[in-house]
Amino acid sequence: MDEILNLPSEQADAAPSLRARLSSLSARFSQDWEQFRQENAKTLHRLEKVLNGRRLMRPLPFLAVMSVLGTAAIVGTVYTPSYVVNVDGVDLGVVENPAVFGKVVSQVEARATSILGYDYHLDSEVTYRPALTERDQFPDTAGFETYLFNQIGDVMKSYVLSVDGNVIGAANTRGEIDHLLDQVKAPYLTENTVSSEFLSNIQITHEYTPSSVEQNQERMLEALTANTTGDTTYTVEAGDTFMALAFSNDMSMEEMEALNPGIDINKLMIGQELTVKETIPVLSVRTVEELTYTEQVACPVEEVEDSSMYQGESRVLQAGVQGENLVTADVTFVNGKEESRTVTNTTVVSEPTTQVVAVGTMERPTWLPTGRFIWPVSGHITSGFGQRSIFGSYSYHGGIDIATAYGTAIAAADGGTVSFAGRATGSYWSYGNLVIIDHGNGKQTYYAHCSSILVSAGEKVYQGQTIARVGSTGRSTGNHCHFEVKVNGTSQNPYQYLP
Repeated sequence: MDEILNLPSEQADAAPSLRARLSSLSARFSQDWEQFRQENAKTLHRLEKVLNGRRLMRPLPFLAVMSVLGTAAIVGTVYTPSYVVNVDGVDLGVVENPAVFGKVVSQVEARATSILGYDYHLDSEVTYRPALTERDQFPDTAGFETYLFNQIGDVMKSYVLSVDGNVIGAANTRGEIDHLLDQVKAPYLTENTVSSEFLSNIQITHEYTPSSVEQNQERMLEALTANTTGDTTYTVEAGDTFMALAFSNDMSMEEMEALNPGIDINKLMIGQELTVKETIPVLSVRTVEELTYTEQVACPVEEVEDSSMYQGESRVLQAGVQGENLVTADVTFVNGKEESRTVTNTTVVSEPTTQVVAVGTMERPTWLPTGRFIWPVSGHITSGFGQRSIFGSYSYHGGIDIATAYGTAIAAADGGTVSFAGRATGSYWSYGNLVIIDHGNGKQTYYAHCSSILVSAGEKVYQGQTIARVGSTGRSTGNHCHFEVKVNGTSQNPYQYLP
């Protein structure tokens, strides 16, 4: 049926040519028969008398009669009885019998029903009149079907645009659909774009559709560029919190937790993958751009031992100069976001120079900061860093709460000098028994709600040394260690510093 409905338009004009041919054949046959009848009137009359009287004929008359019968037989081999089909006063052509056209009508009604989604019946007056047609000259019924479809007001033949099997709309010309798709791509194309493609399955078909299908170009463009929600993964980076990630992705905490079952929202690890919602357009566009840019080349480093510095310390003796490369790369974007990068050519603009660095060899005191923190206690995180709900309202939490048994030893996260040890007062009264260690370079760590304190202000402590014991002093709802990291007086997410 689809092949029939997609025949070239010239076949739709088959009916007029068939009518003209039928008229010509009928006129010629009538003319030939009349001439034959007039020329052989006597012979035909005698043949009639013989047939009626059952008497013998003389040879010559008999031969004449046979000639008439032979001519009639020849006419019978050339022509065959047929019917001219007329629909609402229009002659469409000829068929061998009415059943042929009836089958065409049934096929058209079935196809229209499928397109429209409801039972459809042709409301036309169909009549037939006898005729004679040359044998093997009956027209293809496809022309009839095309004509009948064109009479259905609820169905139109147009170019239909579908995305992943979903119909977006239709247009009179293929050019209108192509222009619409170009508009979708336009925002992602630049002077450097070398290729572009849609990620969805695009289909453009020329077919009969309901005339109610969307045909407004602006609304079709809105449908193609509308946003939809999908799930994607996010890799946790330093400083991230579960709540901040939820808010930045326009999600509630409940939605974020539902997408990440089994994740401890109070203890995110750098490199951990979370599932978040992503807003993407209905029709995504992938583009490839050829970009040329400069890239810095790091200096090679030459180390020189220095016994006047502690192990792990260093200082630059001779600064190096970074080199520079000119890089050409094919960069792939999806909806304007970089997806991958393939370097196709690199040209050295300038070579880097060597940097000389002195490194310490002197043994470090045990209390000297290492620059890396360890966990002060092991336990369950009951409250994370950042905004939290406590006592029925949201408030800012400057550290993390690690719940564990009463009296558990609390270790110094790193070496340093105790700057405070005692009962907190003033704005820190809620911390209860508190120890603060200064690790140098503006870094401090806080250990709050202690049941007892085992160090004094000014004392040097080493990493892992027991400085206090877990308790529930101050504003606390249970035994835990409140651990806080401050840099230059500002609270930081402890997860950025803990292993």
